[in-house]
Amino acid sequence: MALLSTYRSLLCTVYLLCSAWCCSAQVKTDTLDNVLIRSARSATSDLKARSFAPGQKITHIDSITLQQYNNQSVAQLLSQQAPVFVKSYGFNSLATLSFRGASSAQSQVLWNGIPIQNAALGITDVSLLPLALVDKVSIIYGGSAALWGSGNVGGALSVENDNPHFDSTRSRHLSLSAGTGSFGQYQLGVKSVFSSSRWYTSVAGFWQSADNNFTYTDAQHTSKTLSNSALYGAGALCNAAYRVSDRTTFSLTAWYQQYHRFIPPALFEPASSKSQFDYTLRLLAHWQHRAERLSWYTKVAFLQDDIAYSDAAISLSSQSTARQYIAEWGAQYTLSPHHKFLLFTPLQLSVLDRPLLHDTKQQSRAALAGAYAVSSANYKWNASINARAEVINSISVFLPGISVSYQCTPSLLLRANAQRTYRAPTLNELYYTPWGNENLLPEQGWTVDAGLNYKWHFGAAFFTHDVAVFSRSIRDWIVWLGAPNLTPHNIATVYSRGVETESHLSIPIGIVTIHAGVNTAYVLATTQSSYIAGDGSIGKQIPYTPRYIGQANAGFTIRHWYLNYNHSFTGYRFTTTDESQYLSDYNTANLQLMYQSSFHAHKYAIRLQYNNIFNLSYQVVAFRPMPLSHWLLHFRYDVW
Repeated sequence: MALLSTYRSLLCTVYLLCSAWCCSAQVKTDTLDNVLIRSARSATSDLKARSFAPGQKITHIDSITLQQYNNQSVAQLLSQQAPVFVKSYGFNSLATLSFRGASSAQSQVLWNGIPIQNAALGITDVSLLPLALVDKVSIIYGGSAALWGSGNVGGALSVENDNPHFDSTRSRHLSLSAGTGSFGQYQLGVKSVFSSSRWYTSVAGFWQSADNNFTYTDAQHTSKTLSNSALYGAGALCNAAYRVSDRTTFSLTAWYQQYHRFIPPALFEPASSKSQFDYTLRLLAHWQHRAERLSWYTKVAFLQDDIAYSDAAISLSSQSTARQYIAEWGAQYTLSPHHKFLLFTPLQLSVLDRPLLHDTKQQSRAALAGAYAVSSANYKWNASINARAEVINSISVFLPGISVSYQCTPSLLLRANAQRTYRAPTLNELYYTPWGNENLLPEQGWTVDAGLNYKWHFGAAFFTHDVAVFSRSIRDWIVWLGAPNLTPHNIATVYSRGVETESHLSIPIGIVTIHAGVNTAYVLATTQSSYIAGDGSIGKQIPYTPRYIGQANAGFTIRHWYLNYNHSFTGYRFTTTDESQYLSDYNTANLQLMYQSSFHAHKYAIRLQYNNIFNLSYQVVAFRPMPLSHWLLHFRYDVW
């Protein structure tokens, strides 16, 4: 607890320093000039994704969409704007990702290229990833264990902060934001940036609270108000960078946040007195040298997740601490514009403290990985061969892969990707007290996918259409089974396959730009064989894997105004392995409105979101009601 107290003090200090520094800043007025221009989707800064994954589908969320969701979480963004399944246990509860029918533990989350899954659980709660603290969001579809490590089976979510930019004019910027909404929601935010010819610093912080006392219908069709559901959160991200020379930079980034969530009763519970504190600290040091032929980098990171759970009704109180120590050195050598080599050595140590047993459990990973990217003389063909030799504790594994793209015409791109996948059981799956299973086998198999991307320009109008098909077979798939005490088991082989589409249209007509888009995903993830005789799972869909997901967006931009209508559909989800029970499909209709202008050289933006406008009742996870119609109003003001 002393450590947690130190964290709170650190957070307060960060805010005070930010406020003090901002008082001396000078005016800068060009920050929101393009706020209503839907920019080309900002490319990731990840070297591996940019240069060594030509055949992999990677989607970058565009700038205006990120602005619209800036005061919300990654979970809310992806549930409305990406063809991935966000498994949400409630309005302020755990939310995890599923890529192409993969489990949440098979879906990786990267922050500036560093995996940030909880070291014990092997998952990331994306409801606790505030967009106020990140600048870029990308989705990497399909596994690529050679590039991003074992555990990257279904895909990866990449969140990034902007690279430091150095300005000889000593530019400074400060923006303040505030929001309010249904169910007692209140939010505050601040972001400040300073840049000189040698130094770059940025500070972003947020605070939020919510009662979340929305009305729902219980199992007896009685209208009730959700109880014990409040949320309190705060966090800050600080980045300091120094330009050692024209080619070399060094940066330090610190991300701290804390959440206190009260856990409401499920539909079968009369009441709840449960609550959970989540404390997260992420530290990253990055040294980077760029040159014409040989560029190299070094990253060192420390991650700590503290979870304190309590249930006053049964006098239960527990606390867990998971830590990760990560180091990676890498170098890229450019033999010619058509031949590039990448060599990197990632090291990772995960530690789980078990207070009840007064011991710790560890999992170490050490790897040597490389990639070779080659392109044809006219750049029509691009290919990358990559491989990773990794040792997890005492187990060695070799993970090869190949990624290819072909530009058939200026408008049509074909791509293909094949990778070996592997995921070792997490510390929680092995050693969870008292129902862990130390006899678990690792998940392993192969994933292949292919697709095409078509872009069409007609004058200033623009249309893009992307189609991807995939197939993945994983043996020794791990699931938690048994009642009332769940225990992880290997269930043998799961075969996932499906198709995804993404289409976007933009048509400028005078001062008006009309936009429209449709995303769809069809996923079959079925059990092919099972170690449990007679469980009825053969040929059946994996629980909580919707076969159908889709989103549609339509709206326009006119001068300072932006309007978008979003419609999201999630298909039925089976809740048992034999498909005997399921949750119905659901639709949510959402409206987003934004206005941006300036006042005496100070820019401001007002954003309004109205979600579930048709007031429909639905559940993402069984017995966990989601809110009916609700709104959120947010205001941002650039002080300078």
